[in-house]
Amino acid sequence: MHAIRLHAFGPAENLTYEEVPDPVPAPGQVRVAVAAAGVHLLDTALREGLPGPFAAPADLPTVPGREVAGTVDALGEGTDPAWLGARVVAHLGTGPGGYAELAVTDAARLHRIPPGLDEAQAVAMIGTGRTTMGIVQFTDLGPGDVAVVPAAAGGIGTLLVQYAKNAGATVLGLAGGPAKTALALAGGADAAIDYTRPDWPSEARAFLGERRATVVYDSVGGETGRAAVDLLGEGGRHVVFGWSGQGIRDGGPLTFTQEELAARGITSEQVLGRAMLDRAGGDVRTLETRALAEAAAGRLRPAVSRFPLREAAEAHRALETRRTTGKVVLVP
Repeated sequence: MHAIRLHAFGPAENLTYEEVPDPVPAPGQVRVAVAAAGVHLLDTALREGLPGPFAAPADLPTVPGREVAGTVDALGEGTDPAWLGARVVAHLGTGPGGYAELAVTDAARLHRIPPGLDEAQAVAMIGTGRTTMGIVQFTDLGPGDVAVVPAAAGGIGTLLVQYAKNAGATVLGLAGGPAKTALALAGGADAAIDYTRPDWPSEARAFLGERRATVVYDSVGGETGRAAVDLLGEGGRHVVFGWSGQGIRDGGPLTFTQEELAARGITSEQVLGRAMLDRAGGDVRTLETRALAEAAAGRLRPAVSRFPLREAAEAHRALETRRTTGKVVLVP
């Protein structure tokens, strides 16, 4: 089979398209003929050998990637034969192996792809979608809410815009450039503002008028995140799940002291990791199942940017320079 291999930590150019032996499923595992493999911003940090918040760099050489969808073409000993030939999607956990034509995983990680979803959409929902379902556990949106979504054209951002609109909230999307603001509007945002323009906070306040935001879903941090928090009114919620505006390799999520929060009359909560899992009852499959069900019902429609598998390095470069929209997916 062909796969993307990393022999040395470093720049995107270190991702090479190679022919490697086919993997063999162990007992309790399946092999998936991959039709779509998910790419995450975290993958770019792991590629450089930097520890991520939920994963450590793999031993080299390695095949990166932790999300796959396709058709089961081989079974390990003791695996339920009903999986053979099934269209499936799986998050591989902390183990790599997704950037390939074939991938192995435990049968316990599999979900059948609902009818009406293609493999790229399923990959988007098993990773990005499950995180979205985890984030929205921390907010109870309704028609009286005004939600601000920085990175509204990203994989999670596009889903948050849709979720908030489905709940009846007014949605203000922030995105970088006309193409991305157009995507946010197409996804249902009531207004979308280009945060690369220096006067964007004034535009946001003009849109809000007498209203104030009630929730900010912040994956950006930095100056953009702080300016978005400034739009919150008393009782507003700052929900933090990333800090791409500061660079995934440095800095950290936007934080406030208790004194600052009290003075503003708002709350700020980091929701990734254990907090998210606890809300889901300790089972990440609960979030994955919810995400796939929302997509199957048409309530959430993931945006996808597709790259050929052999162009994994370009996919990484595009992510790092913010040239992508939606979920980035490699197609063998």
